[in-house]
Amino acid sequence: MGNEKKMVSAVTSMEEDFARWYTDICMKAELIDYSSVRGCMIIRPYGYAIWENIQKILDAKFKATGHENVYMPMFIPESLLQKEKDHVEGFAPEVAWVTHGGSEPLAERLCVRPTSETLFCEHYANIIKSYRDLPKLYNQWCSVVRWEKTTRPFLRSREFLWQEGHTMHATPEEAIAETERMLSIYADFHEHDLAIPVVRGRKTDSDKFAGAEATYAIEALMHDGKSLQAGTSHYFGDGFARAFDIKYTDRENKLVYPYQTSWGVTTRMIGGIIMTHGDDNGLVLPPAVAPVQAVIVPVAQHKEGVLEAAEALRARLADTVRVKLDDSENSPGWKYAEYEMKGVPVRIELGPRDIEAGQCVIVTRHNREKTTVSLENIETAVKDKLEEVRAGLYARALANREARTFACTTLDEVKAIRAEKGDGFFKLMWCGDPECEEKIKEETGVTSRCIPFEQEYHSDKCVCCGKPARHMVYFAVAY
Repeated sequence: MGNEKKMVSAVTSMEEDFARWYTDICMKAELIDYSSVRGCMIIRPYGYAIWENIQKILDAKFKATGHENVYMPMFIPESLLQKEKDHVEGFAPEVAWVTHGGSEPLAERLCVRPTSETLFCEHYANIIKSYRDLPKLYNQWCSVVRWEKTTRPFLRSREFLWQEGHTMHATPEEAIAETERMLSIYADFHEHDLAIPVVRGRKTDSDKFAGAEATYAIEALMHDGKSLQAGTSHYFGDGFARAFDIKYTDRENKLVYPYQTSWGVTTRMIGGIIMTHGDDNGLVLPPAVAPVQAVIVPVAQHKEGVLEAAEALRARLADTVRVKLDDSENSPGWKYAEYEMKGVPVRIELGPRDIEAGQCVIVTRHNREKTTVSLENIETAVKDKLEEVRAGLYARALANREARTFACTTLDEVKAIRAEKGDGFFKLMWCGDPECEEKIKEETGVTSRCIPFEQEYHSDKCVCCGKPARHMVYFAVAY
């Protein structure tokens, strides 16, 4: 076929160069393109469709738990950002500033939002007056800007898409329950819809969000043994409320401060999908967020009746799954490689012999297994295969995490395992002293990821100083 598009070019092997492999997938699966704005990416339609599916699922979960969507301005006046001291210090190095409007210098610099706590607080001070106004359960879908020095597609870019929830409550107990509830929503979404196992826990004080009393996080282990912070949920106490003078009249007619939370996930989840599930043939997408869940590839489509049968099959499946029929003039071999690169969970092959026998061939992307199924129950068969892909991806990711999780009692053991087996999760007992946490990082190269809610005790001594241990902590090299 002289006019056939070039066969999908091979990607760098992940074992040879994981970073290069990752970039190859982002480009060759047509998820992103580079932009003339340094550190910013163009999210192409296929990449954006994944984000839209993520957004659709999560937005429904937020609304089911009583949250409403709002939209705040993109700009924050410097004086407003300065109101919460720890918060502004935490974000100062990453802030982008607007200094001119047109050709006129601004009387006050405007920060391009790195996060919107201050804007929500200003608004809440205006609208929360009575206990009847609580709780306030708001969320916004938007982009934020953080002036990162080193950027990588999806994982770290100067502008990225996310959602940020900001809620206000009458009591600390309610606010803490909200913080934990939202973390559970994130964790369940990752494990069920994205097929990515996560560790749920609390960040150490050195790693918590600027201005928070406590930060909770979910941590996922990528194929290369590095950790990805996949979502965070923060409890602020009444610190921001005091800084922004948010007061309301309680049931006893007293003026009191409310308690606050914030929580968010970003487009870095797409990076997590790539690095957890992808292989040397390309992207592998969990069915819940795949733009195309099943692709129909006609075989010998020039023969009479093949394209008509393929279109009839597409029409049948359209109410059940996101299905595409590729009736282009490219060869079946080219199409197989193309949809493997794009990570389509299920491929359906249909040729003259299949039509005659009332069957088709289904190939599952994650393991490339072929199954011949009857066209009579094709809707059920495709749904079953999609669940098989989801379960298979989760099992494989969990097996990788288990094989790369190590309980160590000395820093030398951590160093030896990293030298021999590479990166992974290291379960280390810790006394709670920030100096020991820093020393672990300096000596071994791994950083604290979270103090898991499910604690295990494989030693009663701190891995660093030998004093009594207070927590088991997950350490890892992180993205």
